[in-house]
Amino acid sequence: MTAVIPHMSNPEFSTPELPALGIVAALDDDDRRLLSDYGEFLPVQAEADLIKEGQEQDCLFFVISGLLHAHSEKDGRRALLGRIEPGETIGEMAVFAPAAASANVTAQEFTQVWKATRADLMAFLEAYPEAGGRLLLEIAAELSRRIRGLVDKLSAAELEVAIQSHFH
Repeated sequence: MTAVIPHMSNPEFSTPELPALGIVAALDDDDRRLLSDYGEFLPVQAEADLIKEGQEQDCLFFVISGLLHAHSEKDGRRALLGRIEPGETIGEMAVFAPAAASANVTAQEFTQVWKATRADLMAFLEAYPEAGGRLLLEIAAELSRRIRGLVDKLSAAELEVAIQSHFH
């Protein structure tokens, strides 16, 4: 699939806005427009890295369009950890507790993301406490969903080990 790169004359690209998806869906249109000013919109070309494993991270990334893959390199082999699509986020934990990235994130096609640092989000929260509070609740809900998913996977793996050890 060939990526279409918007031209600067395209009004949607020259004045980008956060779509009502994912963690920003709970915000009204005006609050999403205001939040847009507290971060930056980044184009990511196909096959370009957005995040490199091991690099310090303190940013939240919100995918507006395109497709990213999270992957890790082990013993010279690439292990796909997940697909990140429009409306999804990366880096929620890094905003609260900056640390080295645990995986690489690479664009699979032309992708647009919105990047906000911890300082950007704090400034938005201070300027617009009600909208900022809704945003923080959505980030917390996303983190909770991911933790639940990991617990479910771990529980399934532990059950599989128990079954195998019982029958062998």
